[in-house]
Amino acid sequence: MTQERTVRPRRSFIFSPGLRPEMFPKALASGTDIVCVELEDGIAPKDKETARRNAMALFAEPQADDGVERIVRINCLREAFGLADVQAVLAAATPPPALMLPKVRTPDEVVLLDDLLTERGHGTRLHVIIETNAALEAVHDIARSSSRIDALFFGGVDMAAELRCKNAWEPLLYARSRVVHAAASEGLDAIDVPYLDLEDSDGMRREAELVRDMGFSGKGSIHPKQIAILNEVFTPDEATIAHARRIINAFEEADTGLVVIDGKLIEKPVLRDMHRILSISERLSA
Repeated sequence: MTQERTVRPRRSFIFSPGLRPEMFPKALASGTDIVCVELEDGIAPKDKETARRNAMALFAEPQADDGVERIVRINCLREAFGLADVQAVLAAATPPPALMLPKVRTPDEVVLLDDLLTERGHGTRLHVIIETNAALEAVHDIARSSSRIDALFFGGVDMAAELRCKNAWEPLLYARSRVVHAAASEGLDAIDVPYLDLEDSDGMRREAELVRDMGFSGKGSIHPKQIAILNEVFTPDEATIAHARRIINAFEEADTGLVVIDGKLIEKPVLRDMHRILSISERLSA
């Protein structure tokens, strides 16, 4: 019952605490492309059950077609809290549209969850955080482990701790590059870790531009005031949009695996990125 991967804007995301369901509508109205209801690190063990119940209740009613992607970050599948989260999702008549999986180590975890969702008949999509050393080693296998996966998220804070390196740009360059490589190989989006210094908007912009140029589709935020900058950085300009339209139209007219535009050879794999550019443009127009 899995759905086809949908090309859509994933320029920014923000967490909404499962303990505070009243904050969910505010997050949806913040301008972000993704709202992730938090059940993991941001929730104390004593509050996990309440947060889980709140999160499931949010999706008991039909969701508005507002262009915002909704995700629930469950707990690690290797922990009792994570298993309880999965049981709640499987028991729900109207499950969350997507789940974010933290602290993944092997593709087997993703395969198991995919199998359970398939058996239940849920079309829930998956987003996988690459934040452990084991996941970085197996990232290509993880990326191809399920057709439900839409994006790989880079968890820089935990990754730095795992790698015993400084949480800074240069020490994490290899890890980021490996995540982008795996995501691109499987046609997935790659989403970067939030920038943690809320007062350093210039630093966040610089880092967002760096990861954009590296191949990331978007970046997380820790506060709504960061979202406008992230959306700006990851939104293509008019010239880029026009170029994407030309490429898509050229492939439609040629019906081949490559075309030549302005003297440059362009092959069909670039079409996904061109469609993503237009999807962002269409959302902004809407």
